[in-house]
Amino acid sequence: MMHTAFFGDSERTFSLTPELILELERKTGIGIGSLCIRIPEGHFRHAELMEIIRLSLIGGGSSPQEAAALADTYAAKRPLNESFPIAIAVLQAVWSGAPAATEEAGTDNAPESANG
Repeated sequence: MMHTAFFGDSERTFSLTPELILELERKTGIGIGSLCIRIPEGHFRHAELMEIIRLSLIGGGSSPQEAAALADTYAAKRPLNESFPIAIAVLQAVWSGAPAATEEAGTDNAPESANG
């Protein structure tokens, strides 16, 4: 369950492995199911997006140091509309096995149960 997108200065691979999902839950204090449902609906904390980006960069092959630097430079200090679609695509890959299209990310990419 990988997602590839331009991030920062090049194409990057993003993936949340089972171990990184556990770390995401630990860091955010929220279960992956809740994150998958509410973040695409726009209900999130900034720190949650940053952790999704950072951890999925690690899962995609970046070193922890590189992932932290990339997340800080290209997500934390940039407009949300740049990192939000990537976070949604990563969560969609966890939810359904296929990432959402980043060009059209938004509330339309929420898991079906979240739209009811």
